[in-house]
Amino acid sequence: VAGLGAAPKMSIYSASKHAVIGLTKSAAIEYAKKGIRVNAVCPAVIDTDMFRRAYQADPRKAEFAAAMHPVGRVGKVEEIASAVLYLCSDGAAFTTGHCLTVDGGATAI
Repeated sequence: VAGLGAAPKMSIYSASKHAVIGLTKSAAIEYAKKGIRVNAVCPAVIDTDMFRRAYQADPRKAEFAAAMHPVGRVGKVEEIASAVLYLCSDGAAFTTGHCLTVDGGATAI
């Protein structure tokens, strides 16, 4: 979700994520008439191996990561996979240039 707003002390990371969103929208327009859909999934903190390695040394950081989501927890890999499957499905046939936020409400704050 760093591409959807500001990420203090992470300006380069945030800029790269903003670039992904811009690329997604531009590519979607460029390829729409060819029947190619281009979308992005914008997750917040997800419980991955990388997350565990980064936060296992300091449980307070993991608690902080969970607290930044209004749902009170970090996301699950399966929840991101479900979003990707939807965007790849016929149910999303009229969806292109969209950045699907899967963030437990973090960007709603």
